[in-house]
Amino acid sequence: MTTTNIFPAAILFDHDGTLVDTEPVWAAAKVALAAEFGGTWTEQDTLDCLGLSMQFTLDRLRERGVNLPDEEINALLVAKVHETLAQQPVEFLPGIERFLSEVREAQIPAAIVTNATTSVARRTANAAPEGTFSVIIGNDETTHPKPNPQPYLLAAERLGVAPTQCVAIEDSPSGVRSATAAGMRVIVVPGELEVPAELGTVQLKHEELTLQAVRALA
Repeated sequence: MTTTNIFPAAILFDHDGTLVDTEPVWAAAKVALAAEFGGTWTEQDTLDCLGLSMQFTLDRLRERGVNLPDEEINALLVAKVHETLAQQPVEFLPGIERFLSEVREAQIPAAIVTNATTSVARRTANAAPEGTFSVIIGNDETTHPKPNPQPYLLAAERLGVAPTQCVAIEDSPSGVRSATAAGMRVIVVPGELEVPAELGTVQLKHEELTLQAVRALA
């Protein structure tokens, strides 16, 4: 592992709600899938699952009537999401594309760390400035998803940097807890769920993300 005096050694991004807003697509896919099995997926179900593991979502879908094994529920759900996303371009949240360009130009290693599907995160990574993201950690990469620190620790390991020299950018309480437990400084951006003020290092709007703001956390 590389230790460097240059801060940050890497910037690690959550995916949905931090880079892009694909949650409505996921929510619609869950509504449609539950309906196909005679069940109902509610807005509260969506809120309950935000930031938690894919396993939590699969279990909730089964409770809502999708009586299939995990692998089959996951495959059906992801297929619906991909079908919708294929019909629309990747739209980064306000200020994110500019910030990613800044990160890339500074040659700071970056990763996407998500509890969701790696393939969806890869689609987002491919829309970023070329070479921005060298590591993607998705739900199929870990055994202990957020809020466990494993996803962020694994990303730091893959990048070859010390976790304590990294900055994570998150929008959910579980994600902030994960990155904090990994020993990282955490910038909290607004999301669907309010992050308690005592969590994270600093709270910024997406549009306020700059390398200057990140380096101020050193």
